[in-house]
Amino acid sequence: MGLNANLNGAAALVTGASSGLGRHFAQTLARAGARVALAARRRELLEAVAADIRAAGGEAVTITADITSADAVAGMFAEAAAALGPVSIVVNNAGIARPAPALELDEASWDAVVDTNLRGAWLVAQQAARHMVAAGVHGSIINIASILALRVAGHSAPYVAAKAGLLHLTQALALEWARYGIRVNAIAPGYFETDINREFWHTPAGQAMIKRIPQRRLGRLADLDGPLLLLASDASAYMTGSCITVDGGHLQSSL
Repeated sequence: MGLNANLNGAAALVTGASSGLGRHFAQTLARAGARVALAARRRELLEAVAADIRAAGGEAVTITADITSADAVAGMFAEAAAALGPVSIVVNNAGIARPAPALELDEASWDAVVDTNLRGAWLVAQQAARHMVAAGVHGSIINIASILALRVAGHSAPYVAAKAGLLHLTQALALEWARYGIRVNAIAPGYFETDINREFWHTPAGQAMIKRIPQRRLGRLADLDGPLLLLASDASAYMTGSCITVDGGHLQSSL
């Protein structure tokens, strides 16, 4: 694939890379030829992902970091650059959810979700851009949003607020950083089956949600490969401030 060849030798960093979408993003970039820094809080899970990438002939390093700490984020990029050279691709993927009715939501849960999903994403993007500017390299920052940034669901107030904020942040940073050759775009996934939610999709409630998706199926992780490689590579050289939805048509379903 032409897209794959464009990533050969590029240094990439993926946050939240220990499981789920982040793990898949890291593996996809590695298969496309990128050298990948895997960042998350759980070292043992990161090492397992790195081992899989190396076994497939790729290059990966692991970095333990909490993206809600500005110092930790700065250290994460310094460590990645020391191991791989200037990072030119960043997948801003780390995120959490604390489902609860809005009337019952506690302040700590609100803060935890917004601190990770919005403030943390901002810290990662800012530090990424600072490193790119200092190194004199052009780069691509890919923020992982959600269709819940565009259309809300119940029991998820802090999550939908943070993801909506992330989309506007994507546009604001794209506007400011285009002059440095830094592109900032977003991917908004719909519902995907992962290890965390797999059991739910086999329940009556889960099956009912799947029936509301026009394509009548959940997303497969491979469905994200094309958008990811597009935004990571020079194939999207004239794209910045964009959001690509990958949801089987879910946003178009009737209310």
